[in-house]
Amino acid sequence: MEKDPDNIAALEKAISKKYGKKTVENPKSSWNEDKEQEYLEQLKIIESRLDELSEKLEKIEVNGVFVSKKLFNKERISRTCPACQTYSFSKQDDLYMVKYKCCFKCYIKNIEGRKHDY
Repeated sequence: MEKDPDNIAALEKAISKKYGKKTVENPKSSWNEDKEQEYLEQLKIIESRLDELSEKLEKIEVNGVFVSKKLFNKERISRTCPACQTYSFSKQDDLYMVKYKCCFKCYIKNIEGRKHDY
């Protein structure tokens, strides 16, 4: 298709008539330094949000399997009771491990009923 200036002008005229004069204006005609600074600030905000998102989605290889980094706590709770050496997956034991440094069974057996500050 050959670029005919008369055809292009007619198209621009029809578009501006249907959609308004602003649709056929050159974007550079209304661009200034303030708009440039605002645009650059928006780019910085978008970039920081993308960095945060990529950090959340970052994967770590554990034994040949990639696992989301957000699943790992910085401070890990030991799941082995120091008193009875039992390994537990119980959430109740997690609570007692954090507060009393032993599993629930050892708490009942050794600590419950004693008056100590923990």
